[in-house]
Amino acid sequence: MSEARPYIGGQAVIEGVMMRSPSGLAVAVRRPDGQIVVREGPVAGSSGAWRKWPLARGVVTLVESMSLGYRALQFSADQQMVEEAVAPSSTAAPTTTSGSGPDAGGSRVMMFVSLLFAVGLFVALPQGLAAGLSRLLGWELGVGDFAFHALTGGFKLLVLTGYMLFLGRIEEMRRVFQYHGAEHKTIYAYEAGLPLSVANVKAQSALHPRCGTTFLVVVVVLSILVGSVVTPLVLPNAEGLGGQLQTLALRIALLPLIAALGYELQRFSARYLATGPLRFVNYPGFLFQKITTREPDERQIEVAIAAMQSAVWRETKAGVGAEDERTEVFGSLDGVLARFGAHAAE
Repeated sequence: MSEARPYIGGQAVIEGVMMRSPSGLAVAVRRPDGQIVVREGPVAGSSGAWRKWPLARGVVTLVESMSLGYRALQFSADQQMVEEAVAPSSTAAPTTTSGSGPDAGGSRVMMFVSLLFAVGLFVALPQGLAAGLSRLLGWELGVGDFAFHALTGGFKLLVLTGYMLFLGRIEEMRRVFQYHGAEHKTIYAYEAGLPLSVANVKAQSALHPRCGTTFLVVVVVLSILVGSVVTPLVLPNAEGLGGQLQTLALRIALLPLIAALGYELQRFSARYLATGPLRFVNYPGFLFQKITTREPDERQIEVAIAAMQSAVWRETKAGVGAEDERTEVFGSLDGVLARFGAHAAE
C-alpha cells in the first residue's frame, strides 16, 4: 500500500461493515427494506502519541477496537429492527449526534462480559484440558514444562477451530462471514489504489494478512513461547491444583503483553512478509480465515464499499470541520458515492 494512503482497517457487523480510519469511524448497514444506512464520524483521541510507541500501541489499539466494535455491532443490530422505512436521500440534512454516542456505556459492559467468556473458553478450558490429559496419560507434565504449554496451545487451537466451525453453521453468522469477506476485498482494492467499484472489489482476495482471525493464531503461538519462558521464572515451585490456578492467573496477567507482541508481529508480517518467498508465514492465519470468511454477493460488497468510501471521505475532511457524528440513509450505493465521493460538498 502506498505510504500516502491512510491505513484503514475494518470489521464485519450484522448485515454490514465497519471501517476505521486514522481520523474516524464509518459503519454501513443494509436494512431489511434494502436501504443502506451509514453512520460516520470522528474518533476521539485517534491521533494520540501512543500510536507510535511499540507494545503500548498494541494494547490500547486492541481495547479501543473492541469498544468501537461493540458500538458498531449494536448499531447494526438496531438497524435490523427498524420497522418504518425512512425516505432515502443523498442530500437531506443528516442526523448528528455526539462523538461518543449514547451506547458507549453499554458497549463497555458487553466488552467486559465477552472478555470473561473469552478467558474461560480460550484460556481456562485449554489449560484444564491439557492438565487433565497429562494426568490421564501419566505424563506428569509440570506447569513450567514447554510440553505443557505446547499441549495447552494445541487445545487452544482446537477449541478456537471448533468454535469458529460452530458459528459457521448458524445462518446469521454465515452472512457475517460473507461481510467479513467483503470487508477484506474492499480493503485490498483500496490499498491497491483501485476505484471502489463492485467489479474491482469482487476480483480481490477474501484473505488478508491483517485479519483479526490471523491475530488470534499469532496470539496462540506467542502464548506457548511466552508462557514456557515466564512461568518457570515466576512460579518455579508451582504444582498441583494450586499451581494450576497460579498458572492460570499468570496467563491472564500476561495477556496484555502477548497481545502487544502479537500486534507488532502481525504488523511486521503484513508489511514485509505479505509477498515474496517468506509469505508462507501468513499461511496458518489464512487457513483459519477460510473458516471465518465467505465469498460475498454484490449487495454485500456494495455495503462494504459504502463503509470504505465514508471512511475515506472522513480523512479528506479531517481538521476542516465535519466534527459531528452523522447517520444518513440511502436508497442505493450510487447515493452513498454521490454523498461521500472525493469531491462531495459538506
